[in-house]
Amino acid sequence: MRNGKMILAFDVGNSETTIGLCAGLRVKERWRVTTDGSRTPDEAFLLLLSLLDSAGVKRSAVKGSAIGSVVPAVTAPLAEACERLTGKAAVIIDGRSRLPITLDVDEPLTVGADRIINTLAASRIYKRDCIVVDLGTATTFDCISADGVFFGGVIAPGVLMSAESLFRKTSKLAATEIVAPKSVIGRRTDECIRSGVVLGSAESIDGLVRRIKADWPRKAKPLVVATGGLASTFKDICREFDKIDPDLTLLGTAMAYDLLS
Repeated sequence: MRNGKMILAFDVGNSETTIGLCAGLRVKERWRVTTDGSRTPDEAFLLLLSLLDSAGVKRSAVKGSAIGSVVPAVTAPLAEACERLTGKAAVIIDGRSRLPITLDVDEPLTVGADRIINTLAASRIYKRDCIVVDLGTATTFDCISADGVFFGGVIAPGVLMSAESLFRKTSKLAATEIVAPKSVIGRRTDECIRSGVVLGSAESIDGLVRRIKADWPRKAKPLVVATGGLASTFKDICREFDKIDPDLTLLGTAMAYDLLS
């Protein structure tokens, strides 16, 4: 960040919003809140004040904000709250943003802000071809070249989405925490569910990564980077991950702020 100034970076997902207090390529504080399209600008403003206060950060220390959102109903109220907080219009990142990346797909304006931001961050941080596996509400696989070209990918149901579907449609199966089981063969119902949901998802992720690698259009072997809320949960389960970078999207949002503000 210019001169080490702090900004708020927002990764607004369908289920959760991740908020980072960023200074340069460091995330000093991070919070996860429920994504709520009914939250008013006043409510969003008060929420941000309370989060900063909980971290002992003065409002005056925050000099700007950047928002990457896949939930349009949240974007405008949040941007209004950020402008009230910082005195500056929020930087909103989407397919029209003038960033040093290329969206080499058939419908570039439909590419989600998170995938745009991941392209910027991965190409600048790792400087090589990457597959970014973002484990959120959906599990996305972003195919990114070293020179910042997003040329497609895969969108699959997220781990939590799959688990919730299982719980909702099977009356005798109770909701279970998403953690790795001790053994593949479960001896209790909750252990069986963990094996099916967690290990099944891991095999699906690894399998899709292998298929993407086999279809990779370039000679260089891509680096596989996992990010998103569940990246740490799967770091020791997925065999295809090379790097775990939970803050990749927040850092990319901070980079975009620097380039666009």
